[in-house]
Amino acid sequence: MEALLPLLITFGLMWVLLIRPQKRRVQMQQAVVASLRAGDEIITTAGVYGTILSVDEDTLFVEIAPGVAVRMVRGAVGQRIGPDDDDEPDAGPATDPTEPGTDTNLPREDDN
Repeated sequence: MEALLPLLITFGLMWVLLIRPQKRRVQMQQAVVASLRAGDEIITTAGVYGTILSVDEDTLFVEIAPGVAVRMVRGAVGQRIGPDDDDEPDAGPATDPTEPGTDTNLPREDDN
């Protein structure tokens, strides 16, 4: 009986530290996949960004570039991104690339 106690304690620690958090992550991922709607911006498990065009029972149609849509299974969605997510750094103020002096890598017309 004394040899069984360390084994039970080890199993208990493994359950608390490994199994329980993994179950929580799986449940959170399932909730995200179940709540997907047309218009949501997503990142697939392959790292492709896109916008959901339509949602069927098991599949999604996702626009990954203007005019380019792909069909994928719901399980391929890694995460949903939204306006309140801070995953991407702020791009700063928008500049017009046709405005002179906005891109320092290109030669200016008056430098000839």
